[in-house]
Amino acid sequence: MEKQRSSFSGSIGFVLAAAGSAVGLGNIWRFPYLAAEGGGGLFLVIYIGLALTFGFTLLMSEVAIGRKTKNSCLTAYKHLNKNWGWLGGLAGIIPFLILPYYCVIGGWVMKYAMSFIIGQGVTAAGDDFFSDFITGNGEPIIYTVVFLLLTGFVVFRGVNKGIEAMSKILMPILFVLIIGISIYSLTIQGGKEYDDRTGMDGFLFYVIPSVDGMGIGEILKVIMSAMGQLFYSISVAMGIMVTYGSYFKDKDNLVRSVNHIEIFDTVVAFLAGVMIIPAVYVFLGPEGMSGGPGLMFVAMPKIFAQMGAAGTVLGIVFFVMVLFAALTSSISLLEAVVSGMIDKGVKKKKATLIESGIAIVIAVVVCLGYNVLYFEAPLPNGDTGQILDILDYLSNNILMPILAIGTCILIGWVLKPKTVIDEATKNGERFLRRHLYTVMVKFVAPVLLLILLLGSFGVY
Repeated sequence: MEKQRSSFSGSIGFVLAAAGSAVGLGNIWRFPYLAAEGGGGLFLVIYIGLALTFGFTLLMSEVAIGRKTKNSCLTAYKHLNKNWGWLGGLAGIIPFLILPYYCVIGGWVMKYAMSFIIGQGVTAAGDDFFSDFITGNGEPIIYTVVFLLLTGFVVFRGVNKGIEAMSKILMPILFVLIIGISIYSLTIQGGKEYDDRTGMDGFLFYVIPSVDGMGIGEILKVIMSAMGQLFYSISVAMGIMVTYGSYFKDKDNLVRSVNHIEIFDTVVAFLAGVMIIPAVYVFLGPEGMSGGPGLMFVAMPKIFAQMGAAGTVLGIVFFVMVLFAALTSSISLLEAVVSGMIDKGVKKKKATLIESGIAIVIAVVVCLGYNVLYFEAPLPNGDTGQILDILDYLSNNILMPILAIGTCILIGWVLKPKTVIDEATKNGERFLRRHLYTVMVKFVAPVLLLILLLGSFGVY
């Protein structure tokens, strides 16, 4: 007899859990600087357009695959077509690679949250604070392990008592904090020492499209940048949405739920820019936008330090909010791996303990990559990096586009789009974008993904 699979209690639980996976560090530190670099409003317009077409197509495909097969990402593709089971193996490898280094970054966030909570926000704003911390011997490992244990505890408790219960608590709090910080960021007044720049000036810099000095090549790069950001933003092509889709009940409205995830994630991504860009613009000017960890762990603490007492409070709220976002995403990564192990016959709690233990070992190696194991290796896209960068490049720049291309070919040409459309409308739901979905999954999405993959190899 087939064993009963866990499921979310309803659409709200699914949407909050899926949105919790989608709303993570990629939204909060990556989206703002990409928008600033990509012409502000130009990037926003392109991103929203892609989210409603390209992102929607991938998200709908993966959730539908999960619900139709009632299997994790590891085994779902084989259930659809035995010759395409290799996609499941790829989908299982991606979260396995991402989880350890994501938890390392989660440990960094926890360190900053604790620093502001205990009144050391000014110290955290020091020039060498971040580099001294990540190159330390023991502290980064301790914070990483604590963060990973919190992640494992939630997954250990199961879909309903763990993931869904945590999402129903953290996601509303997260959303309220993001709105609160965004409103405050708009009211910042820089004063004469900051050339009288205001938060509203920064907001206008963020939302008004600018193509000054941009040719066709630069605009195409903005399009590719926005498309790459969608992978981070909506958690597609990493096995998560297939796994969460397998917990989605047949009676619930799949189309509406996917629409809600899409809207929630886009709103949060936009608000992440409203939180960060006006503040950076006021205190550091337009040139203050630096990508990656520099924006989160260097620029923002310096800004909070310049705000005085208000900055201390805002720093606490900000890093607690980021910590919540990181935790909900790491939970989904671990669940994707654990669910695959369950489908291979391993008990839930045992699978959680095994994968958490493996992730801790790899995460420790990643931490040591800034210390005794430090090296710099050239990457195919022209960048250089150490252990964390290599894992990130391999998973996000290579494996995820390949998985997404494979999914589009499987659904668009082997099984046909009707497979997903029928699953999405099995209860009589309206699928207003079905024709758009068909065109995207068969033609547009695979081409865009191939261009993105070629860019990862430095072809253009």
